[in-house]
Amino acid sequence: MKSIKGPAIFLAQFADDEPPFNSLKNMCEWASGLGYKGIQIPTWDGRLIDLKAAAESKTYCDEFQGTAAEYGLEITELSTHLQGQLVAVHPAYDIMFDGFAPEEVRNNPKARTEWAVQQLKYAAQASHNMGIKAHATFSGALIWHTVYPWPQRPAGLVDTAFKALANRWMPILDHFDDYGVDVCYEIHPGEDIHDGITFERFLEATGNHQRANILYDPSHYVLQQLDYLAFIDIYHERIKMFHVKDAEFNPTGRAGVYGGYADWIDRPGRFRSLGDGQVDFSGIFSKLTQYDFDGWAVLEWECCIKDGDQGAREGAKFISDHLIKVTEKAFDDFAAGGVDEDLNRKIIGLS
Repeated sequence: MKSIKGPAIFLAQFADDEPPFNSLKNMCEWASGLGYKGIQIPTWDGRLIDLKAAAESKTYCDEFQGTAAEYGLEITELSTHLQGQLVAVHPAYDIMFDGFAPEEVRNNPKARTEWAVQQLKYAAQASHNMGIKAHATFSGALIWHTVYPWPQRPAGLVDTAFKALANRWMPILDHFDDYGVDVCYEIHPGEDIHDGITFERFLEATGNHQRANILYDPSHYVLQQLDYLAFIDIYHERIKMFHVKDAEFNPTGRAGVYGGYADWIDRPGRFRSLGDGQVDFSGIFSKLTQYDFDGWAVLEWECCIKDGDQGAREGAKFISDHLIKVTEKAFDDFAAGGVDEDLNRKIIGLS
C-alpha cells in the first residue's frame, strides 16, 4: 500500500485583490503558515500564474515552483475548471458562461471554445514542465438541460451528446497523453460527467482513453445521494486526484435534491467546512489508501456558514489527522510460524 500526500489546499476560493491572497508569494506564505504542504493552482487567475508562459518556458516553471519551495510547499496540480467548462457549452448557458472567458472571445461561442481548448493544451505542457502527472478540470455540458427527462428525451439523444462531447475532448486528451499527464474530471452536477454512469458513457465514447480520469470529490455525491464509498470501489483505478470537501443533505417537506432555487444556506444540500458536514472521511481515506492512491489530499473550501480563513486553518489539521501511514507488516505477524510446505500440505489433507 501507499500513503496519501498532504495536506494541500486549492487556492481558487481564496484568491483576492487584498493581501495575503493577491499573489503567489503571499499565498504561499499564508498556506505554509497554516501547515499545508502543497497548493493547487487555478490557472485562470493571472494574479497567481501566467499559464501561457508556464506552457512555453521551463525556466518560468522552475521559478514558479521555486517560489512555493521557499515556503516548504509543492505545486500539487494545476486546474482549468473554468476553461474546461467552456470546451462544451449549450447555447442556453452562453450568456452566463461568457464571464469565464476573456472579453475578446465573448459573444462568440466558436472563438470561446477554441480559446478554451488552447488553454487546456497549455495546461498539459505546463504540467509537464513542472513534473506534475495529473490535472484538474470540468468536462463542460451539452445535455445537462435534459438531466430530468421532461419532455422525454428523443431516442439516441444521449449517445449523440456524448459522442459530440468526446469529439471535443479527444484532441485535448491526446495532447495530454503526449505530455504524460492525466486529465481528471471533477464529477460534478452541471457537467455532462456528473456521476459514475455518465463517466462511463464518456469513457466509452473516447475509446476508454487512458488519460480520461477522475477528480474524486465526495461533496458532490452527497448532494446527489450517491454512494461515495462504493464509488471508490468501482472507479479506484481511474481516481487520480482527491478534493477533500465536506457536505450535508437534510431534506425537508419543502425541498430535496433540487433545492427549490434557494440560496445555499437554505438548501437541503449544502457544502460545509471540513468536519461540519456528513461525509465519512475516515472511510474515504481508508478506501483510497487500500487501493494505493498516493496523490494529494487537497482541501477545497466551500461553506455558506463558516469564514474561509477559519475553514482553511481547521482544514489543514483535519486532513493531517486523516492521513494514514501505511503499515509495513501484518498486525498478526507475531503469531506467524514461518513457511513450512509439508505442514501446509498436512493442514489441507494432501500429505
